Amino acid sequence: MMLYFLFALPPFLLGLYAQWKVKSAFTQMSKISTRMSGAQAARRMLDSAGLNSVGIEQVGGRLSDHYDPRAKVLRLSSDVYNGHTMAAVGVACHEAGHAFQDAQSYAPLMIRNAAVPAANFGSGAGIWMLLGGMWFGIPALAWIGVILFAAVVFFQVINLPVEFNASSRAREQLVSQGIIAGNEEHYVAKVLNAAALTYVAATLQSIMTLAYYLFILLGDRR
Repeated sequence: MMLYFLFALPPFLLGLYAQWKVKSAFTQMSKISTRMSGAQAARRMLDSAGLNSVGIEQVGGRLSDHYDPRAKVLRLSSDVYNGHTMAAVGVACHEAGHAFQDAQSYAPLMIRNAAVPAANFGSGAGIWMLLGGMWFGIPALAWIGVILFAAVVFFQVINLPVEFNASSRAREQLVSQGIIAGNEEHYVAKVLNAAALTYVAATLQSIMTLAYYLFILLGDRR
């Protein structure tokens, strides 16, 4: 058990810090007003690239914002959709950045989307096969579980450049489209950088979980 905590505790603590950082940054930047709402900013960014057919919808929840590549729709939480704040336009334009990636067939996004089924299966069946193989002393089953769970790690790793690139596109477009002034870009960066930390934490957590089980399985072979 102590060994598990040595692997799991650092990414867990980083994850808690990242969540606090996001909430803190979003709250702070929600106090700084902008001329446009999140939905209006995203619409301008999309239209500037000729993505007029990409829709924007309001959804429930807090920070539930995402781009749906199948429906070609940005789904923005109420705070982001209606908010005339740096936090709202930053998050909305980040999601619009994913629409840009989709339209341009950005390679990491294509690979990430293709990896979704394997990652979903690996995070469910893979981990149970791994644990079942260890509990019942069936090494072959455990190794199959490890291979399946490795799909989760791959998804998290390939997701990093996708998210960083979407944030970079958002920051560039916010200024170039006149949504915010150049000297205001650092406000948006504060929100997007905090969000990026959550992806780093999730990636580290999956890597360390895989490393722990590999350590156990390889140790049993000695």
